[in-house]
Amino acid sequence: MTEETPGFEENEKPDVPSGATPDDAEPQAAPSDKEGAAPAGDSASASDIALTAQLDQVRTALNERTADLQRLQAEYQNYRRRVERDRVTVKEIAVANLLTELLPVLDDIGRAREHGELVGGFKSVAESLETVAAKMGLQQFGKEGEPFDPTVHEALMHSYAPDVTETTCVAILQPGYRIGERTIRPARVAVAEPQPGAQGKSEESADAPGDEDNGGPEEG
Repeated sequence: MTEETPGFEENEKPDVPSGATPDDAEPQAAPSDKEGAAPAGDSASASDIALTAQLDQVRTALNERTADLQRLQAEYQNYRRRVERDRVTVKEIAVANLLTELLPVLDDIGRAREHGELVGGFKSVAESLETVAAKMGLQQFGKEGEPFDPTVHEALMHSYAPDVTETTCVAILQPGYRIGERTIRPARVAVAEPQPGAQGKSEESADAPGDEDNGGPEEG
């Protein structure tokens, strides 16, 4: 018994378009994926180059923004220091101006104390005023016997004295006042200088040889 091919009757052939050869009826293989496709290595390399370029741009922008931020921070710190310095300077000037106006009152208090007139309620008020001035930074200076310094002393009287070896403040006519390192009024003093020629005579007497150094007269 002859086996029959399933799906076709005997003497039945697949439909073939007219004019086509029998080979046309066979299915054609699909084109290969490798045909017409770019090499995978070249595509990956181009993508890496693009990403590297973008990364460089981002890094450059980040460095620029960081530099801008650092510059702004430095400018802000300088601004804060300048404002603080100006604030302190303005405060010192205001305090100095106020205390300068009080100096005549403090002079009167000092003279009253020297004459024994600082008593009773006036004494309490005067001491309170001096305490407040001291809290604001006012300092008094100038003492008898200290060397004369033209940067902090103002000489109102001048004399000569045999017991001084340099220009010396022998009397304080008005005390000086300062705030910190700033002098708001020099001490007004009377000064004395060494007697003219006294220093030269003392040096000559010190250099002059004594009888012991010269020795006695030689015996013949």
